[in-house]
Amino acid sequence: MAGVKLLGFWATSFAYRVIWTLKLKGINYEYIEEDLHNKSQLLLHHNPVHKKVPLLLHGDKAVAESLVILEYIEETWPENPLLPTDAYERAMTRFWINFGESNQEKAIKETVEILKIIEEQSLGDKKFFGGEAIGLVDIAFGWLAYWFEGIEEAVGTKLLNSTTFPRLHAWIQNFKQVPVIKENLPDRPAHGALGHGYGDPEPLGECRQGFEPTVLKDWQLENHSDGCVRKTPRQCGNRGI
Repeated sequence: MAGVKLLGFWATSFAYRVIWTLKLKGINYEYIEEDLHNKSQLLLHHNPVHKKVPLLLHGDKAVAESLVILEYIEETWPENPLLPTDAYERAMTRFWINFGESNQEKAIKETVEILKIIEEQSLGDKKFFGGEAIGLVDIAFGWLAYWFEGIEEAVGTKLLNSTTFPRLHAWIQNFKQVPVIKENLPDRPAHGALGHGYGDPEPLGECRQGFEPTVLKDWQLENHSDGCVRKTPRQCGNRGI
C-alpha cells in the first residue's frame, strides 16, 4: 500500500476529522504538523491553489479539503465503513454533512436555530447520527464536541448544554467517549485566537491598519490562507466583532 501522510495543524477540527477517520478505519499514516506562518514546501507544492491544511498525501496523490478527504478515504479503504450501505441513507448522510458545513459560518444569533434543526431533524433520539455506531456525520459535526466551547467563550454565551439541547449534549458525551476520539483530541484548548501554548493565546500578529480585530473561529482557519494573523479582541483594546 502506498504511504499515507497527513499535513495538519493542532488547533483545527478540520484536521482532526481526518485523524479520526484514519484511526477508525485502521489506516497507518504519518502526521506532519504545519507552521501556518512558514508553510512547508511539501504543502505549497501539493496544494498550490489553497495552500492550506488538512492535506492528505497518498503515494503520489494529494487530496485537499477535509470533507473531500473523508470521502476519498471511505472509497479507497472500504473496510470499517463509516457510510451506510443503503443509497438513501448515504444520500441523507451527505445532506446532513453539507447542512452542517454550510451553516458553520452563520452569525451566532442564528446558531440556536441551526442547533435545534440538527438535534430534532438529524440526531433525534439516536446515540449517534447514524444509529448506534459512529459515522461520517458524527465526524463532520465533531467540532461541536470540543471547538464549539471556544466560540461560546469568545462571544460570552453558553448555547449548548444539557438543558437547552439535551440530545446534542448527550451526543457530545457519547462522541468524546469513543476510544479513538478520546485518544485523539488536542491536549490544549483551541480557544480564541490561535496561539503557541496553553492558556491565554500569544498573539501571532499585530492588528493591521484597516482591519478590525477578531477572534479566529475554527471554520475560518480552513478558509484563511495565511492562518491566524490577528490578536484577540482583549489584546486589541476590547473591541469585539
